[in-house]
Amino acid sequence: MSNRPTIADLARTAGVSVATVDRVLNGRHPVREETARRVYEAAKSIGYHAVGLIRQRVFEDLPQYRLGFVLQKPDQSFYKAVAKEIENAALSLSNARVFAQVDFVANSTPTAITEKLRAAAARNQAVALVAPDYPAVTAAIEELKERGIPVFSLLSDFAAGVREGYVGLNNHKVGRTAAWMIAKAAKRPGKVAAFVGSHRFLGHELREIGFRSYFREHAPDFEVLDTMVNLDTAEITHEATLNLLQRHPDLIGFYVCGGGMEGAISAIREERLEGKLIAVVNELTPESRAALGDDVVTLAISTPTATLARETINLMIQAIDKGLTGAPGQTFLPFDLFTPENI
Repeated sequence: MSNRPTIADLARTAGVSVATVDRVLNGRHPVREETARRVYEAAKSIGYHAVGLIRQRVFEDLPQYRLGFVLQKPDQSFYKAVAKEIENAALSLSNARVFAQVDFVANSTPTAITEKLRAAAARNQAVALVAPDYPAVTAAIEELKERGIPVFSLLSDFAAGVREGYVGLNNHKVGRTAAWMIAKAAKRPGKVAAFVGSHRFLGHELREIGFRSYFREHAPDFEVLDTMVNLDTAEITHEATLNLLQRHPDLIGFYVCGGGMEGAISAIREERLEGKLIAVVNELTPESRAALGDDVVTLAISTPTATLARETINLMIQAIDKGLTGAPGQTFLPFDLFTPENI
């Protein structure tokens, strides 16, 4: 027997009659906006099967926006979470109907990124993109800007002076925070290392710069080793971490500036070094949460993905309504810090 919520369950949750719910569903007779919204919120809360139809009835007279999002690494937990929050933020808007189209780019080559960007721009009024800073990407954004299509950089900035805005963390501060954690947690000065996904990811570069600048300024007795490139992949990070530990058995800790932390986590477990290294990673995912609990990771610096999604959608709508500003801006979000004691 099905446990699917019925129209009577919906009416009871919304505090209205079954007849009123029927009018909202079928649009036969007008219903007060406040009442219709209450029915919609109740439908969402109980998982009513026709919530999409109710949303259409409630918001059919509102302005509509088509927004495109291009994210990286479709298999990574973090980007899956970002995609989910984008969908949630689009559905939660009460003053507009937002159709959010989320796509992923499996590799970060200029050709792959510009193809995805142009495809998203062909179907949407504005695009938000996670990408490295390639000249080809900048050129594509310039083309879209001439056509009046705003493009926003997410998480890692690119095309400075061309893109409409950046939304994400202050990555320089993120890098300094990672260094602060290692310097404060270390029992003595020693060797530390950093991984970046690519030197073309400006977010990673800024984190590395902040990481090094903190040690240079506040902890000069530590030796910061040459930065390693892991292409944001777990496999490369795993091998690089094992190699790093073999070459520097006196390593104190390291910071994974971008993706691929799963490989570092598995390497620490493989070498049974839990609690012996100070490992700092980005984002609270199922993998990093488990690693914090097992004393494999000391700190996870996390992006507030729900805030990221809401802020980006609001800025995209504003750019569509008011036109390109001509003065590209930056929106820095506060970041969260997770340790083994507050997960």
